[in-house]
Amino acid sequence: MLVEFDSDQRLWGKTVRELLAKECSPAWIRQVVDDGVDASPLWATYVEQGWTELVEPADAVELAIALEAMGSATDPTPFLATATQCAPLAGALLESGEPGAAVYSGVTAQLDDDGWLLSGTCRSVLDGDRATQFAVLTAAGVFVVPAADAIVTRTPCFDPLLHVADVTFPSVRVSDSRRNPEPRVDRARATALMGMSITMVGAAQRILDLALEHVTNRQQFGVAIGSFQAVKHKAADMHVAIERARALAYYSALTIATDGPDLMLAASMAKASAGECQSLVFRNGYQLFGAMGYTWENDLQFPLKRAKAGELMLGGSDEHRALITEEYRATQL
Repeated sequence: MLVEFDSDQRLWGKTVRELLAKECSPAWIRQVVDDGVDASPLWATYVEQGWTELVEPADAVELAIALEAMGSATDPTPFLATATQCAPLAGALLESGEPGAAVYSGVTAQLDDDGWLLSGTCRSVLDGDRATQFAVLTAAGVFVVPAADAIVTRTPCFDPLLHVADVTFPSVRVSDSRRNPEPRVDRARATALMGMSITMVGAAQRILDLALEHVTNRQQFGVAIGSFQAVKHKAADMHVAIERARALAYYSALTIATDGPDLMLAASMAKASAGECQSLVFRNGYQLFGAMGYTWENDLQFPLKRAKAGELMLGGSDEHRALITEEYRATQL
């Protein structure tokens, strides 16, 4: 059982945070949003540092450590979609160092004399417009398809740093060599849920950090507003919610790394807790900032939007609470 990080994991976390502080600073994120600065050099840095190689199940905890830091920094690259959604489905068929996306539904595969024909549309694919390869889940297995063979249309999203697209396969022919007939779909879905959950935790932690900085410096009646009991209670509630969601997200990562029998249950628990966490942190974060939190000039908007977007993808907290309940009832029969 993972109780605390070992020395290598602590060093890894420190390394990730230091690189992100330098290469993915709040000022640079603002330039990406306001000035359209290209984020691809940051992706190239991840590839150069070997971060995109964290695709094996045994690396799940280390991957989670990186994703939490990226969630806090509001990472604008396709790392989340590639490492936690595309790679677990694609397996050995993945092109290393290339951005990818996962297509979980809406596509059918039909076998003929010349291979397979993929047809259908999947909506709201994370980083579908930036992927060079798609891992497409069908009843016949997982196919890895070049993005150039699909019709991709980016759709608007309230998170200005997030890319979401509709992906259509108009009878795309794929050879059988690009098919994984027996994917570990349960582990792939668990990895996707864990990745989204820990990203939301990182964003929530950033919201809390910004709120604490604000209430420490903001003066009212001659004292910092952080000294008021009502403000302390809100900050404490945020901290407790984040710690709970963080613990469940890392437990999910551990079950993936050890191929535990409850990996899907742990993933749903992590996603449900992260969703509930972001709801409380979102509300309290805005309230502690007051009207300042609603302005475009305030960097609070970026982690707020990233945390809220995470709740809307891969099923919300209510959906995963229902799945947890079904699993519990099944064990009682």
